Formats: sequence, C-alpha cells, structure tokens
Amino acid sequence: MDLLSIKDPSFLKGLNKSELEKLSQDIRNFLIEKLSVTGGHIGPNLGVVELTIALHREFNSPQDKIIWDVGHQSYVHKILTGRACEFDTLRKYKGLCGFPKRSESEHDVWETGHSSTSLSAAMGMAIARDLKKEKSYILPVIGDGALTGGMALEALNHIGHEKKDIIVILNDNEMSIAPNVGALHNVLGQLRTAGKYNWVKDELEYLLKKIPAVGGKLANTAERLKDSLKYLFVSGMFFEELGFTYFGPVDGHNYDDLFENLRYAKKTSGPVLLHVITKKGKGYHPAESDKTGTWHGTGPYKIETGAFVKPEQSPPAWSSLVSETVRRLAREDERIVAITPAMPVGSKLEGFASEFPDRMFDVGIAEQHAATVAAGLAIQNMKPFLAIYSTFLQRAYDQVVHDICRQNLNVFIGIDRAGLVGADGETHQGVFDIAFLRHLPNIVLMMPKDENEGQHMVNTAIKYDDGPIALRFPRGNGYGVEMDKELKVIPIGSWEVLKDGKDAVILTFGTTIPMCMEAAQRLEKQGISVKVVNARFIKPMDLDMLKDIFSTNAPILTVEEACLQGGFGSGVLEHAQEMGYHNLVIERMGIPDRFIEHGSVDELLEEIGLTTENIVNKMTMIVPKKQKRA
Repeated sequence: MDLLSIKDPSFLKGLNKSELEKLSQDIRNFLIEKLSVTGGHIGPNLGVVELTIALHREFNSPQDKIIWDVGHQSYVHKILTGRACEFDTLRKYKGLCGFPKRSESEHDVWETGHSSTSLSAAMGMAIARDLKKEKSYILPVIGDGALTGGMALEALNHIGHEKKDIIVILNDNEMSIAPNVGALHNVLGQLRTAGKYNWVKDELEYLLKKIPAVGGKLANTAERLKDSLKYLFVSGMFFEELGFTYFGPVDGHNYDDLFENLRYAKKTSGPVLLHVITKKGKGYHPAESDKTGTWHGTGPYKIETGAFVKPEQSPPAWSSLVSETVRRLAREDERIVAITPAMPVGSKLEGFASEFPDRMFDVGIAEQHAATVAAGLAIQNMKPFLAIYSTFLQRAYDQVVHDICRQNLNVFIGIDRAGLVGADGETHQGVFDIAFLRHLPNIVLMMPKDENEGQHMVNTAIKYDDGPIALRFPRGNGYGVEMDKELKVIPIGSWEVLKDGKDAVILTFGTTIPMCMEAAQRLEKQGISVKVVNARFIKPMDLDMLKDIFSTNAPILTVEEACLQGGFGSGVLEHAQEMGYHNLVIERMGIPDRFIEHGSVDELLEEIGLTTENIVNKMTMIVPKKQKRA
C-alpha cells in the first residue's frame, strides 16, 4: 500500500484481515527504512503496529480520543493520520515532531514526552465529556513501564472510584526504556501467564444457565465462585480490585484477538483495562532481540546489520565521564550508591551496576521516589548519586525542595542533558533546572567547562559534606581535552578567568564558553578588550570576583544555555542590586521565554540568537565608544 497517500484512518474500516496484515508489514518496512536515516524511537513503534491499526479501525479518531502515554510510540498513529509524507523530516528542525503535537493534527489530542500522564488526562477528558453530555470513547494507551509512575497509580485509583467510561489500553512489552523493575511489573508477569480469566468466567455462567429449572438460581449464586475464580486464574487481580473490568492478556500482534477484546471493551460500562502483550521492536531482529534498551531510541543505523552510524573516533560521552568517575570513586568509598529512575543505559551506569550490583538501584519511572530514596540514604550517612535528566528532575521538584534541600542532606544530583538536547524537542530541553534550583536554600549548583573540569567536579561533589550539590552536564560528547590523572577538589563558589580584558566582561559557563571565547577573540581584533570568566559555580557565585568586576564599572554580559527568567544572569543582577551597584550595564543572553521545539542544537541556538556573532554584536553595543581602542 502507498502509505504516502493516506489522509486519515477511515480507509482501515474497509480492509480485511489479510490486507491489514499486509499494511502492518508495509508500515514496519517504512519505519525501518526511514528511521535508519533520521534516527528515532524505533523499538516502541515497531511494537505497536497492529495495536495502533486496530484502535483506529475500531474507533473514530478524533471524536474518540486516543491518548498516547509518553508519546514516543505514536509514529504509526502519525502514518495512519496522514503524515507519512513528512517522515523524512522526523525530529529535524521545523519538521515532524517525534511526539504527539496538537498543531500537527486534530488526531493528536494530547501532547506528551514524559511518562505516566495519559490516565490523568483521560480522566479529565471523561469528566468534560460527561458534563457536556457528549458521546465518545476515551482510550489512554499506557506502557507497563509508565504504569509504575506514581501519577498513573493515582489516576487508576480515581478512575476506578468514579467509575467513568474509559478504556485503558495497557501496552505490555515488559520494557520501558531499560527492562522494567518493581513489584507491579511482577504482578503483570503473573497476568501474562494466567490466561483469559474473563473467558473462563463467562463460560461458567453460560454453562450454569443451561441447567434446566435451577440453572438461573445457580448462576445468581455463583458470583462468589466467579470471584474466587479470578484469584485462581489471575493471581491478585490488581486492576479489578481497583474497580476496572479486566480483559486479557491479549496478543497485541493478532488482529482477531485485538478486535474481539476491543469490541468487548466497547460494550462494557465503567472503566475497562485491556491488557495487550506486544513485542518491542517486532519485525526487525536487532531491535526485537534487544534486552538492554539500546533500540528504544537510536540515531541512524545500517538496516542490513543494525550497526549504528557514528563517528569512528569521538571523545567520551558526558554521561559516561560522570558515571565512570563516580564508579572510580566508589572503589575507595563504600558509602557511594547510585540511583536512577529507569535510565541506567542513558546515564551510562552499566559499568557501575556491573561492578557494584548491590549499590546500584534502578527504581523505575518514579522520579519522586528516586529523589526521596536518595534523601533517605543521605540521612544515614551514605553518599547517594542521583543520576537524572534535567527534564525529568522537574518531576521530582517537591522532593528536592522538601526532602533534600530543607533537610540539607548530602545528595549528589547528576543533572544529565542540561541545556538544549535537540531532536526530542520541547518536552526534553533541559533549560529550566537553573531557574528552579538556584533559589533553593542550601544547594550548590555547578557546570564544568570541559570533561577534565567535569571529573574534578564529580570528585568535589563526592567529597562535599555540607548539603546537596548538583552537577549540570550536557547531552553528547566532551571535547577530547587532556585529562588529569589525579582528581582535585575545586573550592566551592570559585570562578576562573579564562581571558583577561579591560573594556567589558563576559560571565558564562559550560557549553557557551567556546562561543564566548571566540567572540572575545573577534572583539580583540576590533580593539575591544573583553574579560571572559568561567562562572562554573552558578550557586554560590564567586562574590569576591563579582564585587571586583562590579567595581570596575565595566559593562557585563551574561551568557547561558538556559532560560533567562530566574537564571544565572538574573542572579548576577540580584547581586549587583544587593551590593549597591545600581548603575551598571548588565545585559543577558540565554533561552527566551518560550518552549523551544526540536532540531539540531546548532539550529536552535541560531534561531534564538545565542551565537558568537550575536555576542559580538551585543558587546559592541554596550561598550562605550570612547573605550574602544584604535
């Protein structure tokens, strides 16, 4: 079938089973081919091909609301809703988003890039539907990994209590990004092997009613027996105890099984949970055989071999640099424990887990829990390293405030993917952590200029004993600088001058240092002498150096790859006011007050004006003419 000709899902209703199976294979081939060039979330999407087709065939989107949890499994949905022709632009600048996007299609009824939100959104939509007396099905599609998130369990509890008509599709592929962990995952394992409890229950009732004269009475009194059967056939029946009618397990790659159970679900009043078993990566051997989560989301790859297309030689990834330095220090300090919320692969903690299996804890998609576990460890004089992406740290904000900072506990937070991350776009850009951490009492916040300084900052964090400390580091690889063999402790709150100058000062840190250094060199050729400072401690700032800079009355430019509101530059302005320097020229450059969409980091920096050229232009405007040297 020509997938590029698809306009909407209505054509599915006229296809027979063999045509649907042919369509499934066409979509898999299309995804394997396109993602080999663009990269993307191949494993999750190959696993939901039949499920997505079945949902769009049995229901009427967008009147019926299909809500994708996390959203990285929505590629098949995008194809069926008329966007196959845009897949060459997937996750590229101004191209097709890798997650549901309401501005792209009326069929994208909910935007998400973080897990465990679909059930709460579905409940809100169901309440609105009923208040407005409308008729529609509401179908959140949530993975077994996302179901471990506390928000999802809160929503299950509420839905079951209110008895709203919602059909929850539990897409159970036994993995989120890495293999799933936790007791709830084990419950689902029991359900997978238990067989079809609902079929047994219905057959029993049918047989009892067939008995002449007394059959009806026996059927009525058999309710307790049927309730007992669910414990016999499905140990625990977790979902039915929450108020859901449970259907499953269902083969998520078998159209007969899917259609039969979806039709049962449509006829059932109240909340329904349809437990669908799928195979992540189905149809492409390298992804299908993946046991570690490597094929959850990838860059370009070679279709024939599954080999990833990467530069032959590149410096180590920042995630690896940080985690391996923690591992190195853990050999000397038995108190060091690593914690991650379902990101052992992304955070490069496999080596630590291999060497110290009893000191490594993947808590699943449960960021709030991860933060407070770290606090509990710290209060017992352990040294917890919480490895978490900037965008996911947002989900644990209250725990950082209430449990870590308020108690002034020695938790080391490794903030991965800090700054712009590129292709994953708005939901994953790590640009808010400075603003939501900087104002918290007790916390230290730092970011290195390169990987050598990075390893010393890890050592500084582990050796620090006076409260919480956080290290920001970007996505991607380091610069390949020479690494010191001996680790050092960097004095807390100390900055360093990278280039001296008399006419103006640039205060910056982390990823923006190279562009600022280049700008300073260009300005030097124009006769403007600019001091460049590595303001590596965002909190506390180097107040002695800052006071010296203020006292020169030189114009100051702050540059940060983070949001301007409440960011590093705001902190410099605050200190100027507090120290009584009210007439200084202080300008700021950073992320503007809007969400930044997907694209390469360089393209996004150009779009928002965070470039060497603009730094040069800004400095030439704020340096008084009389100071410019011939």
